[in-house]
Amino acid sequence: MILRAIHTTTYTYSETVALCHTEVRLAPRSDHGQSLIEHELTIEPRPDSSVARTDYFGNPVTAFIIDQPHETLRITASSLVETGAGQAIHPGLTPPWEQVREAIARHDSADTFEAYQFVLDSPRVPPTPEFRAYAEQSFTQARPILECAVDLCHRIFTDFKYDQDATTVTTPVTEAMRSRHGVCQDYSHVMIACLRALGLPARYVSARATTRSARMPRTRGYRSFARASAGSTSIRPTTCCPRPAT
Repeated sequence: MILRAIHTTTYTYSETVALCHTEVRLAPRSDHGQSLIEHELTIEPRPDSSVARTDYFGNPVTAFIIDQPHETLRITASSLVETGAGQAIHPGLTPPWEQVREAIARHDSADTFEAYQFVLDSPRVPPTPEFRAYAEQSFTQARPILECAVDLCHRIFTDFKYDQDATTVTTPVTEAMRSRHGVCQDYSHVMIACLRALGLPARYVSARATTRSARMPRTRGYRSFARASAGSTSIRPTTCCPRPAT
């Protein structure tokens, strides 16, 4: 499937800005069943200088400087991508979750070494005993890891209420866990905290989700995916939808 994604961010300032230093990460990556065909970044006012690079995690980054007075900054990213169905993974055929945890703990191969960094604590996702206790209800002894992860995803989907007014981008994940209210980013942070509390790697991935109405396909805003190490599978807790990947 060929998809066109157009994302525009507009900043309107209360006063004139004389100098702007900005970094953007708006180019889709070519991996996990997706190939970037073309990408165009339009910035108004036009930057005086810009440079492209790839960050530590492999994300394309554009840094730019606007050295002129302005009251509005508009950034538009237009991307054309080709997506594939991906290879289906049967949850019951994945290895026991304890086996994966032990392999990650040893991190003696290139893949497990890379994954190990996503087990560690981070400022926004502290893997507290509260998250471990919640996760253990899904991660029973010798159960296949993807089966566990899908079950955890389903429980978050049913136990939590989607509430756009309950949280902000700065709301701690512990608060979302206690209230059982939140949005996409809260659902994903809860799942990540649960997985890391068990010693399993998980990371946050921003993505676009498409929905099909009776009239035409429509691209929605950024969604969040909890990424569990089970053949590098993406899971979206907001809709309880696993997405196979390589």
